[in-house]
Amino acid sequence: MSERDVIIVGAGPGGATTAAALAQKGYDVLLLDRHDFPRDKTCGDAVPAGAIELLWRLGMREKIAKSVERGELYPLEGMLLVSPRGHELHAKFNHGKEGSDSYVAPRIYFDALIQEHAVDSGAQFCQAQAKAPIVENGKVVGIRAQVNGSVKEMRARLIIGADGVTSVVSRHLRPKQEQHNDGHRAVALRAYIEDIEEIPKEVEFYLYKDILPGYAWIFPIGNNRANIGLGMRLDHFRKKKYNLEKMLQDFLEMPAIKKRLLRGGQLRDVATWQLNFGSQKDMQHVFDGAILVGDAAGFINPLTGGGIHNALVSAELAAQVADEALRANDVSRGKMQVYEQLCHEQMWESMRNSYFMQRTFMRFPILVDFLVRRMKENSQLAQTFLTKL
Repeated sequence: MSERDVIIVGAGPGGATTAAALAQKGYDVLLLDRHDFPRDKTCGDAVPAGAIELLWRLGMREKIAKSVERGELYPLEGMLLVSPRGHELHAKFNHGKEGSDSYVAPRIYFDALIQEHAVDSGAQFCQAQAKAPIVENGKVVGIRAQVNGSVKEMRARLIIGADGVTSVVSRHLRPKQEQHNDGHRAVALRAYIEDIEEIPKEVEFYLYKDILPGYAWIFPIGNNRANIGLGMRLDHFRKKKYNLEKMLQDFLEMPAIKKRLLRGGQLRDVATWQLNFGSQKDMQHVFDGAILVGDAAGFINPLTGGGIHNALVSAELAAQVADEALRANDVSRGKMQVYEQLCHEQMWESMRNSYFMQRTFMRFPILVDFLVRRMKENSQLAQTFLTKL
C-alpha cells in the first residue's frame, strides 16, 4: 500500500470528524476501525448543542435533521438534577449559538452518521484492528493493523490516534508512568431500559451520597425507553469495592425510580467501560508523526463524564494543526505541539473546575444540596451539567 497523507485510527466521533475535515481539505485520508458501521458504543449518549453545531460547520446539518426526523436522535429541552437529600432542580437548556438543540443520540446512529459523512467527504474507510504504531528513528510513520485475518503495515505522513480510552496508539507512545492515574479515571455502566415512564425531553442526573464522586442518569430516547446508567471515580470505586450491577439495581429500587417502572425494569445491552478525565496535568498529546484526539487523549469532563463535545473540539483543532504541518512537510512534535496549547485554551479551565467540584462534593455532599436548593441554575454545578453533557 502506498503512503497516505493521514491514517486515522478509530472512526468514532473524534476520528470521523478529523477524517471528514482533512478529506475536505483534499488530503488522502484512510480511516480505520475494528468494527464496521453501524455499531454500538457504550456511552451515555448525550450530545450538547455545541457539538451539533460543530458538525453543522462540517456540512452535516441536513444529515442530522434527517436523523432527527427518523427518530434516531431525541431532542432535549432541559434537565433534572437531584441532590443527595432529594432536592430537585429543573433547568432549561439553551439553544446553541446557531439555534441547535441538544440530543440524546444513541451511538449506533450518531457514530454511523459521522463515519458516513467522512466517507462522503472523500476519506476511505477500512475495517481493521490496529495492533501498534510503526516507529522508526523515534518518529511514527505508520500503523500495523489486522485486516481480514492478516497483519499489514500501513504507512502515512501523519497518524492520528482516535481509538478511545484503550487506545493502542496512546499506550505505545505514552510511557506507562505517564498514563492516567485512577484519581483521574472513572468506571461506568450503561444499559437501555424499555419500560420507564419518561420525563419528556429532559435528562436526569442523580447525585446521591453513595455514588459521589459520580452520579446516576436517565436519558430518554422516546416511547418509554431510556439510556440509564451510573459512573464513579475509579480510585473511590476500587477503595469501596463496589459492584456496578448491584449499584444499578439499587438505583432502580429507589422509590422515586421504582414507581416509574412499568414492568419492573426491562434492561438490555448492559455494558461497562472506563473513562480518562482531562483533569490530569501535563499529559502529552503530540508526538513526532502522531496526534491524539478525543478519548484517546483523555478529554472527558471529570464531573459530567461527557466526552463527545470535547472529542469533536479536539478533532477540529487536530485537523487545523495537521493541515499546517502537512503543508509545511513537518510533522514533528515541535511543529505540532501548538495542538496541546490550543486544547489547553479550549478545555483546561472547565476540566480543572469540574475536577475541583467533583472532589469537593465527595467530601461535602451537603454542598450539592445547597447548590441545588438555593443557587438553582445559577450555580456552577448546574451550568456544568447544562453545557458539558
